[in-house]
Amino acid sequence: MASKHLEHTEDLHFRVLKLLQDRPDISQRELAQRLGVSNGKLHYCMRALIERGLVKLGNFAHSKHHLGYAYLLTPAGIAHKASMTSKFLQRKMAEYEALKSEIQALQREATGRRRLEQAPP
Repeated sequence: MASKHLEHTEDLHFRVLKLLQDRPDISQRELAQRLGVSNGKLHYCMRALIERGLVKLGNFAHSKHHLGYAYLLTPAGIAHKASMTSKFLQRKMAEYEALKSEIQALQREATGRRRLEQAPP
């Protein structure tokens, strides 16, 4: 159970880092919506990433675009995201292979049932 929770947490951290790298000016509310998590859960995640030194909060209130705050990946955050990318990909490929096998088994089962139903009595 704990390993599943850890995988979900790692996936969330990876997705947050990926989105922040692309959109450092995104608000926590929008980030939470895009990731399908509550604002509280995202806030907790952001605090963890900031405390680990992977993300820093920059104040850009004086910029002409009035961004306010931006979440910037630190060099450690960029390196961590790169290593997480490989782990994330391996995990998703394993999930894909397992799902593909399950689908093939269900297709064989459905085909077998159709043959039995169509067979003359």
